Amino acid sequence: MSRIAIVGASGKLGGATLSALVAHNLAPPSDIIAMTSSTPDSQTWAKLSSTGAQVRHARFEDGATFEDALRDVQTLFLVSTPDIALDFGVAMDYDGTAPGAEKDIGRESHHKNAIDAAVKAGVKWIVYSSLGFGFKGGAGGESKAGVMRAHLCTEAYLRSVGAAHGVKITILREGLYNESWPLYLGYFDSRNAKDERDVVPLAGDGKICWTAIRDLGVASALVLASGGIEDGEKEFVGRTVYLSTRPGTARTVGEIAGIVGWERGRGVRVDVVGREEHERYYTEDRGMQRPGVEWWASTYEALEDGECLVDDPMLENLLARVGLKPIPVEETVAAMIKGGGDWKSKQQKA
Repeated sequence: MSRIAIVGASGKLGGATLSALVAHNLAPPSDIIAMTSSTPDSQTWAKLSSTGAQVRHARFEDGATFEDALRDVQTLFLVSTPDIALDFGVAMDYDGTAPGAEKDIGRESHHKNAIDAAVKAGVKWIVYSSLGFGFKGGAGGESKAGVMRAHLCTEAYLRSVGAAHGVKITILREGLYNESWPLYLGYFDSRNAKDERDVVPLAGDGKICWTAIRDLGVASALVLASGGIEDGEKEFVGRTVYLSTRPGTARTVGEIAGIVGWERGRGVRVDVVGREEHERYYTEDRGMQRPGVEWWASTYEALEDGECLVDDPMLENLLARVGLKPIPVEETVAAMIKGGGDWKSKQQKA
């Protein structure tokens, strides 16, 4: 069995993937490298150590720490950095080619550090957690969503590195998290139904194939443990794979609002107001910082264009291998409303 390293093993997707590898006996814990920016004296380090995995320190800002952490690793699961502020104010100038150094100023700069370190360390297979935008009938290279820019740049760089150095690559377009609905519903506060808004203004809306973090973790783990490099390449290497629920279960943000209203006993609805009014409302009325609001507003144009309406059976097929079915978004919304707590804090504690 080859060693598998997971970036951000204490985070949402990384943690779910680590848990799935262990819980479903997909890899011996001793063959798993849990990478974290935390230090050995932290609770995070202790929690990761309790899984039986080897814990190693690595920081996106420091490629040398990545290279050291990836020694003796054959497979790297590169979970994208959550530091979205790096992308605020970055022009949407992606042209479908590997980015030049002058453009590497967003999150892709962190990803490049990790990829370059992996090449130096001799990693054979890099699996990257991209995001499930841009479907529209297949694995395209364009998106209207600003959140997708860094992912597209990283995907392009991975392909160039794979061609130049013979590193095998797989890109996982992970579906939009069930647990992230508050973000899409105008940064809705799900904690004990404290958000008193009955109407949530949004720039746009569209169907989303929501996907639970647990399911993404299991599916990602199955890809990583698909029999090793030689066997795995027959099924996944060199591919862009969508991991998402099917269109039959897709829900718009407006429909999510209806579920939220039902569960909290007080109705809430979405009002599509267009991008200009969306940005004005969240910066002036809600007091949010303009760079982040402007960056996020483009997401709704992508939803209206059907970029997150994914028609691919891969997630269902992978989950079936371990006897699981996708968790419906309705269950997640109900649990978050009834249980209280926003999705970020709940996942950090999980």
